Amino acid sequence: MAPEDAEDKGIIFGDSIDTNTFDQILEMDDPDDNEFSHSIVYGFFTQAEETFTQMDTAIEERDLAQLSELGHFLKGSSATLGLVKVRDGCEKIQRYGKNENEDGSKEPDSEKCLTRIIEALEDVKADYKDVEKKLKGYYEKADEDDD
Repeated sequence: MAPEDAEDKGIIFGDSIDTNTFDQILEMDDPDDNEFSHSIVYGFFTQAEETFTQMDTAIEERDLAQLSELGHFLKGSSATLGLVKVRDGCEKIQRYGKNENEDGSKEPDSEKCLTRIIEALEDVKADYKDVEKKLKGYYEKADEDDD
C-alpha cells in the first residue's frame, strides 16, 4: 500500500524536507504501492553520491565552473524532491563557482570562492546524509506497513 503522505506515516522530516513537495511525488504512486516514488528517491541517492564524487574531483582540480554546473544540477534534483537544505546548499556552490557571493554580487577572489565551496559542500553532504536517513526510514516504515 502506498503511504498516505509524509505526516500520516509519522515520520518527522523537520525543515530538511518540504512535505508539500514530497507529497506531490507520493501522489504519483499507485494506490497499492510506492514503487514510483521509491525509484525516484533511490535514484536521487545514486545521483547525489556520483555528483559528490565529481565535486570532490572538481575541487582537487580547482575547477570553479564545473563546481557551479554540478551545484546547479544537484540543486534541481534536490528541489524536485523537496530537499530544501540540500537545494539551498547547492545553490551556494553554484554561485561560488560563478565567482559570486550568496547574494549574486561578484566575488573576484577565486580562492575565497573555492574555500566557500569546500565549506558549503561539507554542509550539503551532512544535510544529504540527514535526509537520506529520514527518507530510507520513511520507505522502510512504508514497507513494514505493507506486510
